[in-house]
Amino acid sequence: MSDIQKKSDVILIGAGVMSATLGSILKELAPDWDIKVFEKLDKAGEESSNEWNNAGTGHAALCELNYTKEKADGSIDTTKAVKVNEQFQVSRQFWSYLVKSNLIENPQDFIMPIPHMSLVQGEENVAFLQKRFEALSNIPLFQDMEYSDDPEKLKKWIPLIMEDRTQDQPIAATKIDSGTDVNFGALTRKLFDHLEETDVEVNYKHSVKDIKRTSDGSWEVKVHDLDNDKLEFHTAKFIFIGGGGGSLPLLQKTGIPESKNIGGFPVSGLFMVCNNPEIVEKHHGKVYGKAKVGAPPMSVPHLDTRFIDNKKSLLFGPYAGFSPKFLKTGSNFDLFGSVKPSNVLTMLSAGAKELALTKYLIQQVLSSKEQRMAELREFIPNAKSEDWDIVVAGQRVQVIKDTEAGGKGTLQFGTEVVSAQDGSIAALLGASPGASTAVQVMLEVLERCFPQHTKEWEPKIKEMVPSYGVSLAENPEMFRKIHTETEETLGLTVNGPISGAKSKSS
Repeated sequence: MSDIQKKSDVILIGAGVMSATLGSILKELAPDWDIKVFEKLDKAGEESSNEWNNAGTGHAALCELNYTKEKADGSIDTTKAVKVNEQFQVSRQFWSYLVKSNLIENPQDFIMPIPHMSLVQGEENVAFLQKRFEALSNIPLFQDMEYSDDPEKLKKWIPLIMEDRTQDQPIAATKIDSGTDVNFGALTRKLFDHLEETDVEVNYKHSVKDIKRTSDGSWEVKVHDLDNDKLEFHTAKFIFIGGGGGSLPLLQKTGIPESKNIGGFPVSGLFMVCNNPEIVEKHHGKVYGKAKVGAPPMSVPHLDTRFIDNKKSLLFGPYAGFSPKFLKTGSNFDLFGSVKPSNVLTMLSAGAKELALTKYLIQQVLSSKEQRMAELREFIPNAKSEDWDIVVAGQRVQVIKDTEAGGKGTLQFGTEVVSAQDGSIAALLGASPGASTAVQVMLEVLERCFPQHTKEWEPKIKEMVPSYGVSLAENPEMFRKIHTETEETLGLTVNGPISGAKSKSS
């Protein structure tokens, strides 16, 4: 056992896309700061950030119907869609900066252009999609979106989905060509390679066991070096907990008041992956449908073209499941261990409220492969069981907390930062849109935790993210300029840069 205290400026817990992003931003803003990373597994990007553990959609609200709710008066609320899209534009700008500055290479290894589509069936859903299209296509961020309810046109857009389909009810889709597929695993590994080149100490096979405050106000992290089976103690002025589902138990160990009354509910996922290259070639796009009643928003069914290791794949899902683990590599006691006196009422209240979700998860867990194939056939009518294999996706932990609007034990569907009042420690909790919004979320962590540096850092942040502090939805010219530049830098100009030529008024 070693009791040597090793000091640094910043400690990042977890080698996923969030820590990779925060570390990369900090290295540009404060190159002299000493940064250490601790990761339980033997390499970066192996849990939620891994390419097989998420949809890689590059969430920009181009196709995800749950970001545009229908209000009581029948109108469409576009607020969340605009916010999510703007956040993804921030990520694209930072990635472009890294490529232009030669800090990372070959963007095609982690981002590819792919049309994003929404697909619905039935009169009510078609009416909703048309209203959604009309509401979004007036906003500069979405102006290249197209809508069609013509089966002949849909055969050109989505031939595999339309093949052998019986036209017994109305069907409609929207399509936008400026969507992307993002391999967050590859991106995470690139960012960590870059960090190691800038003298960031990345410690793999190091499991963080405890975090506690020291008398001088900094934080001490107790770490188990798994290879050498010894304990280490490291201190830092600032800690970021970016351990995916593992963040909540570590946040609870800090004892900060902000960690109270927060619980976590784990949801696991499965995807069907196509093993028949002929079928893979027949589909090109990410096609999102509507979630079933009682399903969490992260369980929206979608048929996705993915680029993994520069090879085209086709995935359908996700099918929700339940496991008490908070990480794929976690323990079956994770959920029970996270119940504390400070959050037990919050957790119980959520259980009572979310009976529809519980019922949905039980049905999903008990589904046979044939039942899952029946869901796939709603997308691909002639899908054959032998052409599809099941892949276990990542583990997500939905945040449960007490809110003014939802009351005690409200399940949160989103990404959330919890930080100490003095900004000395922050943790990222939650799920989708997650990785897609990593840069925006990490910039918010810096604003919250390092307010004393904000003014000094602002010029550099604006160099990395030209739209920093500006709404792109309200500045169409700036959006077009930035979008075109990032498309060119990231090699996304396969379909030509965005022009506004297909906007509704033209």
